[in-house]
Order: sequence, then structure tokens, then C-alpha cells
Amino acid sequence: ELTGGHRILSYLDPSEPKHAKLKSLIFFMLKARRDMVIPEFHATYTELFENLESDLAAKGKTSFGEANDQAAFKFLGRALYGVSPTDTKLGTDGPKLVQKWVLFNLHPILVLGLPKLVEELAIHSFRLPSFLVKSDYRRLYDYFYEAGGYVLDEAEQMGISREEACHNLIFATCFNTFGGMKILFPNMLKSIGRVRVKLHTQLAEEIRGAVRSNGGKVTMAAMEQMPLMKSVVYEAFRFEPPVPLQYGRAKKDLVIESHDAVFEVKEGEMLFGFQPFATKDPKIFDRAEEFVPDRFVGE
Repeated sequence: ELTGGHRILSYLDPSEPKHAKLKSLIFFMLKARRDMVIPEFHATYTELFENLESDLAAKGKTSFGEANDQAAFKFLGRALYGVSPTDTKLGTDGPKLVQKWVLFNLHPILVLGLPKLVEELAIHSFRLPSFLVKSDYRRLYDYFYEAGGYVLDEAEQMGISREEACHNLIFATCFNTFGGMKILFPNMLKSIGRVRVKLHTQLAEEIRGAVRSNGGKVTMAAMEQMPLMKSVVYEAFRFEPPVPLQYGRAKKDLVIESHDAVFEVKEGEMLFGFQPFATKDPKIFDRAEEFVPDRFVGE
């Protein structure tokens, strides 16, 4: 009900017939727009940081969260569809519409910081009715239907209706990608900001040097020459995984082993994974609870 009556790619088992088609469609979009990702990211986030610097100069403080939400959504519109949401009827409303819709999807497992009893009764005990978010979702749908025309054309050739394809574009772009950027980027900047100034200098020197040696442009080749930058990104994923919870149903009987225990899982049982159990495992990572910027540099 929250995705136009369609079961979205993320919820399909790979054995289901539509899984391969819809996955191919998403990869078609990524392949078609691959040359626009870095230029649009550079343009959008240059604008973001220039505005933040202006706010800092004028007011002495600024907020990254909301500005990042706007930049992330605008970047995805420009990079994947060639249409900035701010130039359409959607305006700057996209991020808050997505946030409300995602809340309706995830509220049964969210912790909002309310008193436990209130959360259990208010958001964990029953489904919030989808009609409360229907008009907001329709605005998102209209934007993606117009902007994603080239993807919907490809979908029709693949035997997927334009409507179903559009709902999948919304989910892949807003729930998966925007949702990840909304969480990852602030967490990464927070972690970098808390580390010594020496790291800031090292990152600046490494990144600027690599960009200069690649004709003054940010390219994939240039990023391969930034081992510290890559390590910082990997460490950000390790330290605070943007999607820490995973669920799946066992397709067959299996045995799962940890360092010190063995678990039997029966076919059909629900599995739940909490990623930080692995990414902050002290038996694997030295100083597991500490953000170590150069952890992934070298061998």
C-alpha cells in the first residue's frame, strides 16, 4: 500500500521472475547516467559547502543536516534523471516528503527516543494507515514519472509497466540511496570533525594533490590515488553503518558459527542481523570502539 500496490525489488526474492527484470532496469539507469554522477556531485556539494561557509561567516554557526538533505536529493535528481527537483513543482519539499513516507515504512522497528510504553503503543503495535501519506507520495511519484521518462521507456521494452517501474525508481532513489546519504554523510563529517586537526591537513593535502595531478578534476582515477580518503570512508561505514539492521528468512536448514558458539537455523526461520556486532567486533578490529582514520591504509 505504501508503494502503489506493487512489491518492490528490495522485497522480492531473487528466485521470483520480476527480480531479474527490475534489477536489470536499475542497473540500466546507473549505466546510462554513470558519466553524470561525479560532475553533478561536485556541482551540488560545492554549492552546499559554499552556502555553509557563508552562513558560518554571517552567523557564526550553521546546520549541516537539513542542508545535506536538500543537497543529496537535488544531486540524485540531477545525476540520475537530469532534472533538479527544485526546478519542478516538487521544489524543496522532496526530503521532508521522503522522510515522512519512510517513517510510515519503518515505524514498527524505529526507536524515536520517546518513553518506551508510548513508543510501543503509538508506533510498534499497529500499522499507521497508508492514506495519511498518500498525497505526499503522489507528489514524489509525479516528479519521478516526469523526470524518469527514459527509464520508463526502457521498462516498457522489458515488459514492465511504466507505473510499476516508477514505484521502483522512487524506492531505489529515495528509500535506498537518499536514505543512505542522509545518514552516512553527517555521521562521516561528525567523525572526521572529532579527530585531530592533523587528519584534516593530511586529507586536504592528499585530495588536493591527487586532483591536481589529474588535470584539476575529481575522477575515479584520482580517487584511487587517495588511500587515506578511502580509508576514512571505509572506517565511517565500519564505525556507524548507515543501515545497521538486516532481516532475512532462511531458505534451508543451516549452521551459523561465531567465534565461540554454533547456531542451528531451520528453514523458514527469520534471521536478524545487527551489523555493528561484526563491524565493532574486538576480536577482528583493534580499538573497535574508536574511529581510526587510517585503519584501512596499506595491507
